[in-house]
Amino acid sequence: MKPFSVLVKGLVLCAVLLAGTAFAADKLDINTADAARLEQVLVGVGPAKAEAIVEHRKVHGPFKSIDELAQVKGIGLKTVERNRDLITVGQSAPARPAPAATAQQARPAAQATARR
Repeated sequence: MKPFSVLVKGLVLCAVLLAGTAFAADKLDINTADAARLEQVLVGVGPAKAEAIVEHRKVHGPFKSIDELAQVKGIGLKTVERNRDLITVGQSAPARPAPAATAQQARPAAQATARR
């Protein structure tokens, strides 16, 4: 009977460790998650705070760091610290630089300026 219980305990321990690793790898991206998902995953965040996060993101753009989450009304530093291991900030699309003027486009402007 003892070997059986040791085996069962070992299997349970392996299952818990594997499950913990799987959950740790899947962090919630606060730049893409909707309010329902934010409420479901984040500790201390209910429907009103989840909606506030989404609204803050719409008004101010994507979060650049996890610490910026504390700028959301109703979210404090303690809430950020409690959830730090659960969240990530995904890559936001970089701003596109203005297209450079081609040589043909720049030439007429330069000629017009030189004629004056």
